[in-house]
Amino acid sequence: MPRKPDPAVRDRILATAKHLFDTQGVHAVGLQQIIDEIGCGKNTLYREFATKDELVAECLVSSRKIWEADVGRIAEAVADPAGQLLAIVSHVAETTMAPDFRGCAIYNTQAEFPDPEHPVNKAAVGNFELMHAGLHDLAKRAGAVDPRTLADRIMLIIDGLKANGAAMGRNGAAPAAVKFAEDVIRTALQPLSG
Repeated sequence: MPRKPDPAVRDRILATAKHLFDTQGVHAVGLQQIIDEIGCGKNTLYREFATKDELVAECLVSSRKIWEADVGRIAEAVADPAGQLLAIVSHVAETTMAPDFRGCAIYNTQAEFPDPEHPVNKAAVGNFELMHAGLHDLAKRAGAVDPRTLADRIMLIIDGLKANGAAMGRNGAAPAAVKFAEDVIRTALQPLSG
């Protein structure tokens, strides 16, 4: 009689793989290490994920869901779109100053898979595009004179936070980045004089 699948096994595999990938890097972690960590058989892992690439891409989807949940909580707490943009930057700054922050999983994974045709690279770029689209939408709703430029600048501040935070943690530039974002948002909302 075939074994009934454990409904939580996929989530356990994803959580374990995501933790290992985030702390050690994707290429440094083999599927056998994930299997050993979970205590499942190879057949169980391969039933859920046919390839390592599929597992890595699904971990990126998991990271996207975390980002979307964080942005959703910010939207519930801050009604003003301009305030949401600043709260997003503040949230990223706090995240990057955490003692265990090793860099953004999406940025790190994309760096390990630089081929733009690789499915993992495509999944990472999809996350970047989703982030940017959300920032652009907020910039438009905030009334930015040039929403695209404001979204680009906020994205660059977030990029800088994640790179600086991975290297410097609490000794880095996170507080300055939040202030910089505040200045950028304020300037972007001012009508052009002419």
